[in-house]
Amino acid sequence: MPYRELHDPDQLQALLGAVIEVGADLEMAPMLRRVVEVACALTGARYGALGVLDISGKSLAQFVHVGVDDETVARIGHLPDGAGILGLLILDPKPLRLAEISAHPDSVGFPPGHPPMHSFLGVPLRVRGEVFGNLYLTEKIGAPEFSSTDEALVVALASAVASAIDNARLYARVAELVVSEDRERIARDLHDTVIQRLFATGLSLQSVVALAPDRELRARLEEAVADLDDTIRQVRMAIFALEPPPTLRSSLRARVLALCADSARALGFEPAVHFSGPIDTVVGGDVASELLATLREALANVARHAGATSAEVELSVDDHLHLTVTDDGVGIGPGRHRTGNGLPNMATRAELLGGSFSLSARPEGGTELTWRVPLAP
Repeated sequence: MPYRELHDPDQLQALLGAVIEVGADLEMAPMLRRVVEVACALTGARYGALGVLDISGKSLAQFVHVGVDDETVARIGHLPDGAGILGLLILDPKPLRLAEISAHPDSVGFPPGHPPMHSFLGVPLRVRGEVFGNLYLTEKIGAPEFSSTDEALVVALASAVASAIDNARLYARVAELVVSEDRERIARDLHDTVIQRLFATGLSLQSVVALAPDRELRARLEEAVADLDDTIRQVRMAIFALEPPPTLRSSLRARVLALCADSARALGFEPAVHFSGPIDTVVGGDVASELLATLREALANVARHAGATSAEVELSVDDHLHLTVTDDGVGIGPGRHRTGNGLPNMATRAELLGGSFSLSARPEGGTELTWRVPLAP
């Protein structure tokens, strides 16, 4: 256990205080930043970062850093995605101490404008036995390199804050459950009260149309009845979106929601999800499987390439199944060429089902992905 290497009561007290401080945060983003701040304070590191792994576990989807000012960050440009020494920790998740980063054979150097960094300490951060990310500390203040005690402190911190990260995840899920319960209550109220009253009002108006004394009044009454019918249809669509069917756990909606919730670790936020229409009753198993695979690829792309702070997933059905994924990231302008098989895979899935796929830049910034396939009559 790393605690056995810590004999100084002051160090143990500092570690305990740091763990308590980190555990006080229930929101994921500020908590991760606090982890980096206390790691720097414990070890005397000038710079620190926490890289959160993406869905694949092979690169970084989120990079929380301290010590580098905003102007320098803007000058550097793209944040690290897991190359070089950072990638070494991803491939071989165990503590790593270096006196000189550039002397290591896996070092790829720093981009222009990056502050000089020499000493390095990296420690994996595991949650429920799986690597959640890695802590990176550089430039030990007042010493040429980090010590074995520094390493033991950070290993102990990483072990202790794992439960805090798990608590933050649980807190987010509980909040989602509260929202879900509120949505179901609202859906019941809409169905049991609002729709019934609208329907009754429409019937009352229809019953007096024939009694209207002139043509203009009858036309206005018929128009009001038509407006009520349209309102009822819109309310029913809202109910579809608010109230999942009883078979929620095995439904397509449930799997989409679960996939989006799981993507939050890589994205740093959970995408907003919108449904329209009877998705669980008209989408067959084969199409559902291809849809989920496409959505997984789409969210992984956002995590890896977009640098986004928010994303939305929209799923609707008519005679086609429509999937739209939007983000507010860097977009796909000149010089931003995405590599890999993700986009071709999504396009192929759509084509095999007789559908279409497109990826375009949004006028307001970011990217819009559209995947559309026909549904069997």
